[in-house]
Amino acid sequence: MKAIVMTGTGGPEVLVLQEVPAPQIGPGDVMIRAEAIPVLFPETKLRSGEFPLGVEPPLVFGFQAAGVVSEVGADADPALIGRRVTVATMGFGSYAEFVSAPADSVNPIPDGLSATDAAAVLMSGSVALPLLETARLTGTETVLIEAAATGIGGYLTQLAKEYGAARVIATVGGPAKAEQARKLGADVVIDHNDPEWPTRLRETLSGTTLDVVFDSIGGTTALDLLDTMTPVQGRMLSYGWLSGAPAQLTATDLITRGLTLTGCAGPDWLARVADARTAALERAAAGGLNPLVEAVLPLDQAAHAHRLIEERAPLGKFILRPDHSA
Repeated sequence: MKAIVMTGTGGPEVLVLQEVPAPQIGPGDVMIRAEAIPVLFPETKLRSGEFPLGVEPPLVFGFQAAGVVSEVGADADPALIGRRVTVATMGFGSYAEFVSAPADSVNPIPDGLSATDAAAVLMSGSVALPLLETARLTGTETVLIEAAATGIGGYLTQLAKEYGAARVIATVGGPAKAEQARKLGADVVIDHNDPEWPTRLRETLSGTTLDVVFDSIGGTTALDLLDTMTPVQGRMLSYGWLSGAPAQLTATDLITRGLTLTGCAGPDWLARVADARTAALERAAAGGLNPLVEAVLPLDQAAHAHRLIEERAPLGKFILRPDHSA
């Protein structure tokens, strides 16, 4: 079969289309004939070496895929054969024509939802839902969503008012993303490419405060935001670090302002994310969540997709599609 092999750690050029053996299917696994493979932002960090890979390349890259179950291993339900599903691998192997994954990672794709849209919404949608649940919005809060036009931020922006936000302030990078954030539901948009954007935020608040911050940028800007937050009730949910480092805060920074920070990471958090996949797919199928697809590309364009993601150019998800007719 054809697959994208990560030949080493480095730039996008290390992702190479190669002919490789079909994956082995073990007990409790399923095999799918992949139709849509999302290119995920964290994958770019693993490929570059910024995040630890855990195993040595070369290896077939990729974490998630959507397609049709073609085979099941021992201890997996044979009724799954022929079903349209999404799967999550144990870390690698999804940038391929056929993908083996644990059966307990399977989520059926609802009728009316394409494999492309299912692949697009699977990760970001399933992270956004538990973030909004954790925020415990009551209908009165002003919230700040960082990187609010795409990825997880794009889903948070779509759903924040449904979950109880009264006012949504968004940060984005550039005019095109500002326009998208407004379309998704942001009331106010601030360009975080401006180094003075925390000052712009304070001007926007005009004496009011932020009740909830969805922090995906991290770094030193997290500290800059604390004095814009509501004392005692203000809460920051930290789930990413687009700046290259997690939020640079101390307990003293939080305690002296009466604020809380929730780190949305670790095994228990990832279990909540996995549990939310079905809900994310069902919302997309019902039309309550825009999957935000940027483009569908041939499998051999994986390196190109990584390059564009690192340039922060896309307004949505890149989906890779294997050509099974070749």
